Amino acid sequence: MADLVVILASVTVVSLISFVGILFVGLKEAFINRILMALVGFASGSMIGAVFFNLLPEALIGIDEGATVLLLQVVVIGIVFFFLMEKFLHWRHCHDEKCTVHSFAYLNLMGDGVHNFVDGMAIAASFFVSYALGFATTLAVVFHEIPQELGDFGVLIYGGIEKKKALTYNFLSALSAVAGALAIYWLGIYVRGFVQFLIPFAAGGFIYVAATDLMPQLHKETHAKESVVQLFSLLAGIVLMLVLAVLLPKA
Repeated sequence: MADLVVILASVTVVSLISFVGILFVGLKEAFINRILMALVGFASGSMIGAVFFNLLPEALIGIDEGATVLLLQVVVIGIVFFFLMEKFLHWRHCHDEKCTVHSFAYLNLMGDGVHNFVDGMAIAASFFVSYALGFATTLAVVFHEIPQELGDFGVLIYGGIEKKKALTYNFLSALSAVAGALAIYWLGIYVRGFVQFLIPFAAGGFIYVAATDLMPQLHKETHAKESVVQLFSLLAGIVLMLVLAVLLPKA
């Protein structure tokens, strides 16, 4: 049985990433963009690595061929779910001409809260499989959250929200990861087999975020030097997940 203290500690660390925006206040925009793109590359690589070296291998262990097909279908469901979540909740898709600046900032908070809730679910479910998978999933989420939270902080500031309030609102939104983790902890105890299907669902979400949100940002950079840095950042994230899959114990 997964340790609730370990799960809550992991999602709390992820939630605290929401304060990362304060570290970049006052830095030059060009420098921030250079670091941010490297972080995006690393986050993308770590999420892809987590899917194929940690999440899916663990989910597929010891199941028959019919269940394998079902689990892969759950991966597709995860991809579609994250598409719908972003399509209808993310501030970038606000098409109402009367949509005010403040409204898209708060809409972004709501969308981010749902996303963090699912992240918390994925982390908790991973710990039910093994501590190695739980820690690997937590790291993948952390690396993804750093550039995402920087972007969210920028959206709130652009939306006219004062910096201290923006940090507070971002943190409150991030705490939904704790709620997601608690929900899965309860379901993992009382609903037998539920967690086994949440792992491929989380894998689908990771694939979607890495392939549609993070990698397209990298393609916007066409300069050779920056592109090489992004490539190595991407590979570093993948290699880190591979190393964790090999070195960390499976139970």
